Amino acid sequence: MTELFTELADKIRGRHIRVVFPEGEDPRIQGAAVRLEKDGLLVPILLGSRKAIEKTAAEYHFNLAGLTVIDQNEVEENQFDDLVDQLVERRHGKTDAKTAAAWLKDANYFGTMLVYSGKADAMVSGAAHPTSDTVRPALQIIKTAAGVSRISGAFVMQKGDERYVFADSAINIDPDAEALAEIAIQSAHTATVFGIEPKVAMLSFSTKGSAAHPLVDKVVQATKLAQEKAPELADSIDGELQFDAAFVPSVAQSKAPGSKVAGHANVFIFPSLESGNIAYKVAQRLGGFEAIGPILQGMASPVSDLSRGANEEDVYKVAIITAAQALAK
Repeated sequence: MTELFTELADKIRGRHIRVVFPEGEDPRIQGAAVRLEKDGLLVPILLGSRKAIEKTAAEYHFNLAGLTVIDQNEVEENQFDDLVDQLVERRHGKTDAKTAAAWLKDANYFGTMLVYSGKADAMVSGAAHPTSDTVRPALQIIKTAAGVSRISGAFVMQKGDERYVFADSAINIDPDAEALAEIAIQSAHTATVFGIEPKVAMLSFSTKGSAAHPLVDKVVQATKLAQEKAPELADSIDGELQFDAAFVPSVAQSKAPGSKVAGHANVFIFPSLESGNIAYKVAQRLGGFEAIGPILQGMASPVSDLSRGANEEDVYKVAIITAAQALAK
């Protein structure tokens, strides 16, 4: 593992963080879960058809003895009914008992309810499902953290001793000033999980009024809102800044003298999904950075969405990240 994952593994080892995997029949999930349990990093919970899970384990010679396996169709009636009641209550009349019971036959909904009810600390899914199948139950049941109205997606960019956070690079297409402020605050929290003391740059094509445009005004307003919403971070968030002013000390001295962030930024908030997505891919493909993510930010409890192209190692690493998020909360 890279230095980053070694650091995170050391944080979570032996803390008995329970992570539920709704795709328990998948060999990539099983292989990663077996390793995670063997390495003492977390307590994996596999969901799915017990018969299918056991078939996969036999085919790939996985020993599941140290793992918890739950077939939601075998759960005792009183326990299942209790989850139905909790789901109906959580939905505040939007979902009746019949619909809730049907939802809970789906592993993603069942796994989400395990997290919401405190029977698990976090969830990792998406190896065999589209993003919507993972995120929708999370937003309907777990919902966003207090004071947060939306989720966002960050990437940790790692190369050698360099480590940065890019956001939003995965979720919000055209965030307004309020949304950008929330993304900045959540990204600062994500940075601390990864051992980064956050210095957050609100990026634009302008630095401190060098250009006049409504898109610049949006970033200026977002900076002000972020500082007001998180006063403890006020000195660690600055904008609007062009990337060179945010990153290069000599440019910062010229364009943003006196800024405590300019020239030293390590968390970069992009004004749109378009710019954030392009930037992380440029850094990855041309700059040689490892792009770790997307990491979902803003959930009341951690839920991570895997790529359907993920391999066992990807599952292993995402589970470590998710457990570290749970530990931080």
